[in-house]
Amino acid sequence: MRHYENLVIVKPTFTAEEIQVSIKTIEETITSNGGEIATTNAMGMRKLAYPINKSERGYYHVIYYKIAPAAISEIERRFRINEDLLRFMTIKYDTNREIAAWNKLVEKAQRPASAQVREPIEIAASEFQADEEE
Repeated sequence: MRHYENLVIVKPTFTAEEIQVSIKTIEETITSNGGEIATTNAMGMRKLAYPINKSERGYYHVIYYKIAPAAISEIERRFRINEDLLRFMTIKYDTNREIAAWNKLVEKAQRPASAQVREPIEIAASEFQADEEE
């Protein structure tokens, strides 16, 4: 089994429930082909670098998983015919260095969102308090 990462961009016109159903469909596609999902990272709605199908924004979602290389062609085929997706990108991690990087990405994505967001806020708060004391 090899390590992979998929970034998918879902249409922005969907409601939150429709986006979640679309993401569940994508995850089921991976697991039905023998994949083991390590973790996912919902990056949220973001502005696209350029318009895709007249859409300026898209919902970004990253999935980290392990799967046999033969199943990737079927997964990508299903992604291509899925009309809910604006774009997708599959990244394969091969070497030991890349697999170590994949493990770090998985660990980072598994951390609670509050811990990831709190760090920059705490830094800004401490700087703000230092400015007030002067």
